[in-house]
Amino acid sequence: MSRRIRARPQDGNLAAPYRSVDSPELKTMMFEECDTIDKLWSRAVGLYATKKCLGTRELLNEEDEVQPNGKVFKKVILGEYKWQTYTEVDRRIVSLGQGLAALGQKPRNNVLMLAETRADWMVTAQVCFKFNYPLVTIYATLGEEAIAHGINESEATHVFTNAELLPKIKNVAGKIPKVQYIIYMEASNNKPALTEGFPAGIQILSMAQVEEMGTRAENANRPIQPPVPDDLAVIMYTSGSTGLPKGVMIAHRNLIGGMAGQCDRIPGLGPKDTYIGYLPLAHVLELSAEMSCLAFGTPIGYSSPLTLSDQSSKIKRGSKGDASVLRPTLMAAVPVIMDRIYKTVMDKVNEGGKWKKTMFNVAYGYKLKLVESGSDTPLLNRSIFKPVRSILGGRIRMMLSGGAPLSATTQRFMNVCFCCPVLQGYGLTETCGAGTVTEVDDLTTGRVGAPLICNEIKLVAWEEGGYTTEDKPYPRGEIVVGGPNITMGYYKNPEKTAEDFREEGGNRWFYTGDIGEFHPDGCLKIIDRKKDLVKLQAGEYVSLGKVEAALKNNSLVDNICVYASSDQHYAIALVVPNHKHLKNLSAKMELKTDQWEELCNNPDLEKEVLKILHKVAKEAKLERFEIPQKVRLCSENWTPDTGLVTDAFKLKRKNLQSHYSQDIARLYGS
Repeated sequence: MSRRIRARPQDGNLAAPYRSVDSPELKTMMFEECDTIDKLWSRAVGLYATKKCLGTRELLNEEDEVQPNGKVFKKVILGEYKWQTYTEVDRRIVSLGQGLAALGQKPRNNVLMLAETRADWMVTAQVCFKFNYPLVTIYATLGEEAIAHGINESEATHVFTNAELLPKIKNVAGKIPKVQYIIYMEASNNKPALTEGFPAGIQILSMAQVEEMGTRAENANRPIQPPVPDDLAVIMYTSGSTGLPKGVMIAHRNLIGGMAGQCDRIPGLGPKDTYIGYLPLAHVLELSAEMSCLAFGTPIGYSSPLTLSDQSSKIKRGSKGDASVLRPTLMAAVPVIMDRIYKTVMDKVNEGGKWKKTMFNVAYGYKLKLVESGSDTPLLNRSIFKPVRSILGGRIRMMLSGGAPLSATTQRFMNVCFCCPVLQGYGLTETCGAGTVTEVDDLTTGRVGAPLICNEIKLVAWEEGGYTTEDKPYPRGEIVVGGPNITMGYYKNPEKTAEDFREEGGNRWFYTGDIGEFHPDGCLKIIDRKKDLVKLQAGEYVSLGKVEAALKNNSLVDNICVYASSDQHYAIALVVPNHKHLKNLSAKMELKTDQWEELCNNPDLEKEVLKILHKVAKEAKLERFEIPQKVRLCSENWTPDTGLVTDAFKLKRKNLQSHYSQDIARLYGS
């Protein structure tokens, strides 16, 4: 618990809304004159005209690398970052916007984006904000049904994508009758785009062609109709973790308000910083983070999860990953990325000699105690922890974690080894990613901080789950967020909008479905989720997310999904095991095979993994009924491409249940 009071309930009643003590009145804007996103961008261009804005690494070489199992992986060698200045980006924005207008795009008519994170994504987004074209965002990894659903529901006639995704769109081209233009961003390897085979009514153009159209004399001076604060800025389709994705309608004033709150928790944000952008820009965390950086003159260097570090899977051995070249000071991350970094470093430590391992563990333990008391160790930072810091370039001063709970173990590891604070945030697409963010001087773990200065938060009793604001020692209940960052609702879905969004007491509120508790200092802790709570046959409630969080830090576990059925008396677990650690375990057991499929199907190995998980569960003080009684080892990695997790690596429980239905039936003996 921190000593400083960070938020208070408005009238002293624990059921009343909590507000930050730093701003009794909710803040609606970052800068007085900027009430729409296009004004925020224009202000930045005026202040930082010749400064670096958006950077992309040059592709020097791409080659196939044959793996021991016969699979072929693409490996790349990348050069330095090439930068566009604010003025250069602004010129492109005007040209592309005028080109779109020449192709018949009208203000307040939707433009759809289905593309991977890159500089051209942000350029296109700024075009939409400036010309008042609502931007519809869809995750690039969604399946064909979800893509067709988003395109058709949005009624977009102009679709932006990257060249690599054209074949995916072609597969649904016959099902998207309103689309007239597909505009593609050039492939990074400069290979010709596959533009053949589309229906006659769809014209395929490169982004460069549309920009060139906008520079022609007959198009360059078309009048621009700017947006007003209540105009729709983004329709952001969710990741579809519980079915077909929903489109969240976000007004300019919603995004402006959310960013005002988020930026308040990032001290010193400005041109001296560098941000590395690699998370999906279709995710509200990344979009708001990047737009906030641009507003304060912070350049963005683009990356991807496959090229982020020297050890990333697409980087050729011996060449540099993006973080080593860019050397960012700021980055956002989802917990699964930090968990992977933690496990990679600890594996290397454990593989080192006894002396090195002892040195690291002693230094880690010593610094951990100092970090928890608010002190630091400059000498150890420059010696023992310097190689670890270099994984992300060696200059990271602050990290923001969002999208899912971050374990205390991983958070402390990042604090100690990367020598920087990790700010945990809580927010949803429906709240523009804003809600709470921990402050730099908050040294606690497992909490998500106090309400931001743009919103207030109240807890509402959920009787069925046994959570009330009268609970001791802390008030508990469903987390409900209110303020200018609360979005307009779900696109063409008034029933769901009425269910989740409510007007109460002159404020707009979003009912999140998450369960939290407020601590005496005004900080929030997420403790449960309505949809993750399953009632077993005997009446006990199992929180699936809580059990997963307790078990996933074990080195044997790369990913885990806990499943429970209300007509059964125990929970089970689907586990994606870590290759190296499972093979080490099989060697200790003297099993006769090292084939991955055979290992994952070995019943003796299943039982041994279950024993280890039981030990971890007991150490985490899980209740007996919460501990999975059977386990299935899954040979397939869960990536967004498989449809089993979202782009933010959240579990798609329904998809996992369907995919492993036979295994679930076996584990339950049916």
